[in-house]
Amino acid sequence: MAWQTKFESQAEKELSSLDNSVKIRILKYLRKLEGCEDPRTLGKPLTENFYGYWRYRVGNYRIVFRICDTELVILLLAIRKRDVVYKIKP
Repeated sequence: MAWQTKFESQAEKELSSLDNSVKIRILKYLRKLEGCEDPRTLGKPLTENFYGYWRYRVGNYRIVFRICDTELVILLLAIRKRDVVYKIKP
């Protein structure tokens, strides 16, 4: 069974507001995730206020997400530049 990526409404808005070249790069990365066996191998766990969340790095952008093992879902919460992404409230 393959992993699925699902967007929270905020992450979807953030993706649609990005420049097309960045958007394409992020979507390619997300497609790669759907084909991998364990999405944790490509991400890094976050700590402190973001404990339980993970992040992917795509250029200057960070994708903050949660992993739902029971449903094989990667739930995307935020897609922002590094300097502002960690200012969100988990």
